[in-house]
Amino acid sequence: MFSNIGVPGLILILVLALIIFGPKKLPEIGRAFGQTLKEFKKSTRELTEDVIEDIQDEKEKLTK
Repeated sequence: MFSNIGVPGLILILVLALIIFGPKKLPEIGRAFGQTLKEFKKSTRELTEDVIEDIQDEKEKLTK
């Protein structure tokens, strides 16, 4: 998705974020984004595990 942005594009985005939000607010935004990403990954992992567990349960029921 972001493979075609490149280094100049990333620098531009970071400079714009710094200008818009300021140096004091930027770390807070980064932390919040990191926490959101962490929670999303955790939820995705749990959902995947639940689906795999359900599939295994169905396979066991069919083999009995």
